Amino acid sequence: MTQARGIGRAEILRLAAMLVLVVAAPTVGDIGSCGEAPADLDAAAFFREKAAVDCARCEECGFSTAACARACDPMQPAQSFPEGCYPLVHDGDVCLRALEAASCDTYASFVADQGSTISTECNFCPPEAKP
Repeated sequence: MTQARGIGRAEILRLAAMLVLVVAAPTVGDIGSCGEAPADLDAAAFFREKAAVDCARCEECGFSTAACARACDPMQPAQSFPEGCYPLVHDGDVCLRALEAASCDTYASFVADQGSTISTECNFCPPEAKP
């Protein structure tokens, strides 16, 4: 038996499900913040963790480039962000997750001896465009 008037039960359920998705969605800009205030990324801690990720990925993918050697060398001097560059802790987390998730083919471009690239998630402070 079909309902001749009004909204059917299936339509009500679909509308309710859609309403739940719209109302429960995160607020724009809140994704990943968990209500915490933004904090500056500690350069020494970030570059130490990035070197560990780079070294592990180089070993996993079988790369033997100069960048891999530097990443796996515990005696490398501490790095810092360029002057005027202040990434947030969240930026560093996103970068490290992107590096861990990258395929070996993609990672090869990050640690290449010539023409290396940088993951867009790790390009915190790109140089200013020149006129």
